[in-house]
Amino acid sequence: MAEPDKASESSPRVGLFVTCLGDLIRPKLGFAALKLLEAAGCRVEVPLKQVCCGQPAFNSGAAKAAASLARQLIRQFEPYDYAVLPSGSCAGMIKAHYVEALAGDRKWLPRAQALAGKTWELMSFLVKVRNFKPEGVCLRATATYHDSCSGLRELGIFEEPRALLGAVEGLELTPLPGNDVCCGFGGTFCVKYAAISNAIVGDKAKAVEGTGAALLLGGDLGCLMNIAGKLSRNGSKVRVMHAAEVLAGMGDTAIGEEG
Repeated sequence: MAEPDKASESSPRVGLFVTCLGDLIRPKLGFAALKLLEAAGCRVEVPLKQVCCGQPAFNSGAAKAAASLARQLIRQFEPYDYAVLPSGSCAGMIKAHYVEALAGDRKWLPRAQALAGKTWELMSFLVKVRNFKPEGVCLRATATYHDSCSGLRELGIFEEPRALLGAVEGLELTPLPGNDVCCGFGGTFCVKYAAISNAIVGDKAKAVEGTGAALLLGGDLGCLMNIAGKLSRNGSKVRVMHAAEVLAGMGDTAIGEEG
């Protein structure tokens, strides 16, 4: 990968939200996001007291818990020019649902609206804000791409990851039938409705296998973990990675191959 653009005092100050799954399950993703943001000329910091975005609580109807988590996260990311996340799901929660979670709080609602306005999913930020293209990245493989529900429907992210991946030398993208269909993860959905979730991800795994691609890429770790697990249980040889890992030249270890 090309050397990072030299950040200066005038460069945007970015708070990187690594997400719960990234922190606990795939720390490598956080480092990939950091590398890409620095290559795009940003001054990047990782607020050490960042917490869960509150989406599991919000989706489960625990309104007070979700609002409390939202306040904590707002405090952490208010100082930055942008909050950037390698997750359409968490970014969607902040941009689309913090104002809902804090609608009855006159003090915090304007702060939630302000954070929503400067929160970006990583792929979208790199393309739309920084006009970034990866250079010197090579991965000779055939890949297909799954669009997460939150990233696609809540944030409208579709072209951005494909544009970035199209700049990777040797990488051939093949369409995934039903790329916009849910993978069955859905946060707490896969816990509450395990049988339905398993049926949905089973169809998704079949579609992935049907492309003949060696890699499955995406922008949401939850979706990728769910599909990777099903592919593994099926004995599939398809490897699964977050798109940021490929773009950062860190596509050496697939999800499920750690350790």
